[in-house]
Amino acid sequence: MPVIDSSALAAWVGRTEVREDHISERNAQLLAATLDRDAVPANGEALPPLWHWTYFVPTARTAEIEADGHPKRGGFLPAVPLPRRMWAGGRLTFAKPLAVGERATRRSTIRDVSAKHGKTGTLVFVKVLHEIEGESGLAISEEQDIVFREAASGPAAAPPAAPGDAQWSDGIEPGPVLLFRYSALTFNSHRIHYDQPYATGVEGYPGLLVHGPLSATLLVESLARRTTRALKSFSFRGVSPLTGGARITFNGRIEGDRALLWAANADGRLAMTAEATLA
Repeated sequence: MPVIDSSALAAWVGRTEVREDHISERNAQLLAATLDRDAVPANGEALPPLWHWTYFVPTARTAEIEADGHPKRGGFLPAVPLPRRMWAGGRLTFAKPLAVGERATRRSTIRDVSAKHGKTGTLVFVKVLHEIEGESGLAISEEQDIVFREAASGPAAAPPAAPGDAQWSDGIEPGPVLLFRYSALTFNSHRIHYDQPYATGVEGYPGLLVHGPLSATLLVESLARRTTRALKSFSFRGVSPLTGGARITFNGRIEGDRALLWAANADGRLAMTAEATLA
């Protein structure tokens, strides 16, 4: 079992990082094409929810990339001595839209680092706060939950069955081209999303994995096809991995000012849950 120095990890709490970016029309066009979206926001128009994840991307040099494709640890994120890391969920509030074409700043702060020991081994949870300001002030406040964990030692338990009371359901079969394009747009070089021999032979997954942020984005895109109401807040949590090449459904229902959303795998098992508050 890896030895976790909690006091050393706690030293990362309060660490900050600031990035600036141009909310370019070109980037929005590329993501719209990746998502098969007909409507492309032009300069001056609102950037759709969660599309900000293709901006403020990490720019680690190739020499700074580890064997799994992630940047080396110990920069902004703590140097956790566990081999696997994932973006497990998050909570966002939308004060105002980012406008395509404007300059924006993201200030990131590590809010908490905690270690736990459970049935799956040692886990380290890192909570990061991102505050994104456009030219007219705060636009998005986002908390991300990042989890570091040990390598899998056996088959994972089957996730629970997905709810059966959806008002709508959209299905896709995400292939390697979609996963590669989203990896490229987010500058995410984690090999589980595009390197099948690595994903199956080293990390033990049944195939290429769908990015958690991509699943969350597809849930919001599915919701946007059912309502024109803006998002006030959005939260999501990963339940189980989704594998590319197999059918995935993005489901939901609207209850007043709240939308309940979930993604399910080809076996009808729960992969992600989410909730949105509508304006």
